[in-house]
Amino acid sequence: MIAARTSFLDKLAVSSRARNSIICIGLDPEPGLIPESLGRGPQAALRFLRRIVRATADFAAAYKPNLAFYERYGGAAYDVLGLTLQAIPDDIPVILDAKRGDVPNTAMAYAEALFDSFHADAATVAPYLGMDSIAPFTTDGRYALVLARTSNPGARDLQDLRSDDRPMYEHVVTACVGAFPAERCGFVVGATYPEEARRLRALAPDRLFLMPGVGAQGGAIEAAVRAALDSRGGGVLPAASRSVLYASQGADFERAAADSARGLRDAANAARAFSVERR
Repeated sequence: MIAARTSFLDKLAVSSRARNSIICIGLDPEPGLIPESLGRGPQAALRFLRRIVRATADFAAAYKPNLAFYERYGGAAYDVLGLTLQAIPDDIPVILDAKRGDVPNTAMAYAEALFDSFHADAATVAPYLGMDSIAPFTTDGRYALVLARTSNPGARDLQDLRSDDRPMYEHVVTACVGAFPAERCGFVVGATYPEEARRLRALAPDRLFLMPGVGAQGGAIEAAVRAALDSRGGGVLPAASRSVLYASQGADFERAAADSARGLRDAANAARAFSVERR
């Protein structure tokens, strides 16, 4: 008998309380930024990521490996990913940032790969193909973080297109809220767009918002958190990658990563406390 999958939201809540943190740290190996002292190639990436996890595990409510950064290692990609995942403490949830989205039978294969083979707790999903392409990521205890308002400057190219006098990203959120329960579906909402986040919170009051773009992409964690908090003072998971992983490329990279992660955690907590007090 297969054991029931632990709910992503439950696991996240426990991890968040244990670490007094609402931040997510991306685990994205950039070959040119990994300290030279660790060497080069897949083994250097693995050594680096293991040490980053060890340095930041007291401050991360969740980790988010982006599969693209592993796939460019070719045949070694899934060894590096699998061994990196093994280094993450069991009580910290993992979001596999894969941005999958395809016809239903292919989407099911993607979902099985991410959740059953790599044991993800959640995965990012692209909504362009429609609700039936998202559904496999929300069944059997799985959790989908659907791309709504992404953090990149080009997000406006398509996501701002208007239909019925509303931007496309609002239609995406409304459709997903109607199709999937809150315990199975949240949204990716860029920290670089706090005003849009505030409007989306009104459309999705009970959903988790993963908010990438903090740090290197220019998103201000305080503004993002204040804009997107739900009525209970939660529902946000600001995410940073480069500003933590590559806070230093010298021998002190672990300490620098820990300091950066601690600073983000404290800034997010301060913003959350300020917003709750104002209510």
